[in-house]
Amino acid sequence: MGHRELAFLLVFVGGGFGPMLRHAVNQASAALFSINYPYGTVCVNITGSLAMGLIACWFALRGEGSQMLRLFLNTGILGGFTTFSAFSLDAALLWEHGQIVGAGFYVAGSVFTSIVARFAGLATMRLLLR
Repeated sequence: MGHRELAFLLVFVGGGFGPMLRHAVNQASAALFSINYPYGTVCVNITGSLAMGLIACWFALRGEGSQMLRLFLNTGILGGFTTFSAFSLDAALLWEHGQIVGAGFYVAGSVFTSIVARFAGLATMRLLLR
């Protein structure tokens, strides 16, 4: 198995763990709190972003860990757990590299257009299923 194939395999395997963890958090949140508010999603987004920050900083400052380990943890597990962690890392990197306006546009544009796209998808499917 080559380097490229191994990278895809590690993302695939890690990606299996992330959604399982997300489901466990959602189930626990529903049992502990209420299903009237997305507590599980909030928890997943915050903990995923925290974990992404910790892992990214560890790799950056220590220089330890192979690219394969990064793919498994960040892209695989955390990517499956919450894409919000990748979004927050990208926003933070833009900010830290002095691209303040770019970070603002990235955050506002991503959030706004994602919500608009969600409503567009709902509206389209409602029209198609009439």
